[in-house]
Amino acid sequence: MASPNIITLIFFLLILCVINNTPCEAQLSSTFYDASCPNALRTIRTSIRTAISRERRMAASIVRLHFHDCFVQGCDASILLDDGPSIISEKNALPNKGSVRGYEVIEAAKSEVEKLCPGVVSSADVLTVAARDASEMVGGPSWSVKLGRRDSTMASLLLAESGALPSFKASLDSLISTFGDNGLSARDMVALCWCTCVCTLSVFRHYITMSFVSLVSLTKATILLV
Repeated sequence: MASPNIITLIFFLLILCVINNTPCEAQLSSTFYDASCPNALRTIRTSIRTAISRERRMAASIVRLHFHDCFVQGCDASILLDDGPSIISEKNALPNKGSVRGYEVIEAAKSEVEKLCPGVVSSADVLTVAARDASEMVGGPSWSVKLGRRDSTMASLLLAESGALPSFKASLDSLISTFGDNGLSARDMVALCWCTCVCTLSVFRHYITMSFVSLVSLTKATILLV
């Protein structure tokens, strides 16, 4: 089975993998907002806790939202952008439309932070922190988050639909290949999928006793579960 420590490590490696393949002008730091917006993380956490208290399943949805953001252009909040004169939203991509959810939760958290420190904290950082907090709040793993990401001003529907994100029609081999393109193994893929489904799987505790081989066979269904 994938232990909490493995899940934490793999999710952290996922974020590093995507960030390292994306140009970044800012130096990420866990203390990035300590001076400019010292209560930002506490405010995000409170907002996310409120959302999860209303619907526990939202925790898994937020983690998945972060995952889908990071696999397209990096962790830059491009998935949050709506259609505009020069933007075709990633929300309309087949792997996202009618499946990925929780946008309003991140928008609410961002709004609360904006009341404290207008124009300081990026939406990308709000989403990153929210995913970590959501996992932790339902008994999943926690991990250290470095901050200082800059929000994208452009979305990429084409990239989101061209194989960067797993498709519900994809075979297991195709899923493994997609994750492999991002430096992740089949075991990594299953661990990440379990992380996104942590609050759902807490209801089905007997799954935890399954062997790794059994988990791999459920990978495709797990990806689509939330």
